[in-house]
Amino acid sequence: MSAPIKESAPAPAGRPVTKVPVRPGDRRGEGVVLNVFSHGFLALWALLIVLPLLWLVLSSFKTDTQIGGSAFGWPENWTFDVFARAWDKGIGDYFLNTVIVLVFSVPLTMLFGSMAAYVLARYRFWGNRLLYYFFVAGAMFPVFLALVPLFFMVKRLDMLNTYQGLILVYIAYSMPFTVFFMHAFFRTLPTAVFEAAILDGASHTRTFFQVMLPMAKPGLISVGIFNTLGQWNQFILPTVLMQPQSGDDPERYLLTQGLIQLQQQQGYASDLPVLFAGVTIAMIPMLVVYLSFQRQVQAGLTSATLK
Repeated sequence: MSAPIKESAPAPAGRPVTKVPVRPGDRRGEGVVLNVFSHGFLALWALLIVLPLLWLVLSSFKTDTQIGGSAFGWPENWTFDVFARAWDKGIGDYFLNTVIVLVFSVPLTMLFGSMAAYVLARYRFWGNRLLYYFFVAGAMFPVFLALVPLFFMVKRLDMLNTYQGLILVYIAYSMPFTVFFMHAFFRTLPTAVFEAAILDGASHTRTFFQVMLPMAKPGLISVGIFNTLGQWNQFILPTVLMQPQSGDDPERYLLTQGLIQLQQQQGYASDLPVLFAGVTIAMIPMLVVYLSFQRQVQAGLTSATLK
């Protein structure tokens, strides 16, 4: 026997009955189309990035004849001698100079930038917004417009072709973006933790370094990666400020300058595999850094929105 059909209870008196509109069609098809389109776009974007990198690395193992004959062919002899030749032709010195500059410029940029952003985000004083907009304007100011006065300013300080001169310029160049990024991050941190630290007798300096700065670790990692990438790939500033000023002045070229010098030194006796190997050596550290910290970068970019 079939079960008896139960009648639905009537709606209470005085309360209108809400009718659910029936949709004319199922929208799952639209979601599938959008999903396929987005995945296809991401796959195309990945190919546009991976294929040039793969071509660059494979060209390092080829000879000049193979590169000129078939740019997309596979190397015949897989040997790492070309990387040793590139290192001996100056890439090693350029790599060391770049590391020396970034070891000091990136941490100092993070320290000064986070301190300025913390004060502008957590304290109210006259001129607060003016200073903040000053940093924001610096992020939008093209560096090309400041090259001539920057050159004479560094020259007056007798810091041309010196590590400390380029480090100071890198810090000033990266400060606006660091302050802008960290300012938005510090504003999302809970005020109750800051007030509890002050009530417990912690000084403002101790509150910043031991309480607020560790809480901002995701943002620090994200902006630190961006500053490392930007300073590692910087070309125009080292070209202007890191040129020998006399015959006795040593060459302190960075990697971006060194690759240009490596190409010019070859002259008519081209050695394209060495040039490709030099570009590969300059590229690998940044790939390793980004791939190692990609989760932290994503967490830092989304944590301020989720809080």
